[in-house]
Amino acid sequence: MMNWLKKPYRWAWLFSLLLTASSCWILLKAFVLPDRQVAVATVTDSTAASTDNSTEETTASSESVVATDTSYTSDGLTITLTEKRVDETTVYIADIQTVDSSHLQTALAENTYGRNIKETTSAMAAENEAVLAINGDYYGFRSTGFVLRNGTLYRDTANGDTQALVIDQDGNFSIVDESTTSAESLTNAQQILSFGPALIEDGQIAVSTSAEVSQSMTSNPRTAIGQIGENHYVIIVSEGRTSDSEGLTLYQLAEQFEELGATTAYNLDGGGSSTLYFNGKVVNQTVGGSDNSEERAVSDILYFK
Repeated sequence: MMNWLKKPYRWAWLFSLLLTASSCWILLKAFVLPDRQVAVATVTDSTAASTDNSTEETTASSESVVATDTSYTSDGLTITLTEKRVDETTVYIADIQTVDSSHLQTALAENTYGRNIKETTSAMAAENEAVLAINGDYYGFRSTGFVLRNGTLYRDTANGDTQALVIDQDGNFSIVDESTTSAESLTNAQQILSFGPALIEDGQIAVSTSAEVSQSMTSNPRTAIGQIGENHYVIIVSEGRTSDSEGLTLYQLAEQFEELGATTAYNLDGGGSSTLYFNGKVVNQTVGGSDNSEERAVSDILYFK
C-alpha cells in the first residue's frame, strides 16, 4: 500500500476521490436524503388551538354542505372561487369566510418536520380532508427561516431580514421582520410562514414595481394569501411559464389584493410549487414536475377545512 502511494500523482488522485465523495454526500444530504427533525418548542396552548387533523368535531356528514366546481358552503365555511385574466395570465381567486379561526390550518408532508420530506399539495390536502389548500413556504428547501405550525415552533433561526407572516390564534395576519424579532416571543402565534415578501400592509401595497424573490424570474406562477377582515381571507394563485400565461410580477400580484380590499397579504412559494386544490382536485395548471406539468412535491401546505 505504501509503495502504491509513493507513485507520482497517487496522492492527488486519492484526494480528488475523497473530495468528490464528500461533495456527493453534501448534495445528497441537502437535496435528497430525508432528515427528520424535532420541534424547538410548543408556543401556544394546545387547549387554545388544535394541533392535529381533528380540529373540528363537526364533520361534513352532520353539516349542510353544498359544493360545486366554484363554491363550497357549510355551516362554518364559505368559499367562492373565480377565474380571471390579468396581464395575459390566468388568475384564480378564492374568497374564504369562516365562523372562527379553527378552519385555517397547516400541514407538513408525511406529518413530519425535516429536510427533504415532501408530498404534493393535493396528496397532503386529501390526507387532511381539506376543502381548499395551497402550497406553503417550502421551509424544507432552506435551513433558516422561522417555522411554526399549529402552535408548535420547529425552527427559530432567522433568515436574514426576511419578512415572515404571523397568523395568531384568532386567525389575524401580521408581518414581522425576522432579523428584529424572536420567534419564541410571538406567544400568540399559531402559524409562522417564512418566504415573502409582504405584498400588502395596512391596506397599502408594500412592494415596488421592481421587487422580486431572490433568483426568480420577474413573471411567475404565484401563490399568495391575504386577510380582508375578521375570519375573511383571500387566496390568489396565478399561472405562468406557459404559452397561455406569462405569469405575474410581485407588484401585479399586490395590485390584485389591493383591489380586493386586503389589509394584509403575503407571498408564498411560487413557480413550480404553485398549486391550488379545491373540492378534491387541482385547479391551476402546474409546472413543477419533471415533465413541466405534474405537481411539485413540497414540504407543507396551508388549508381550509
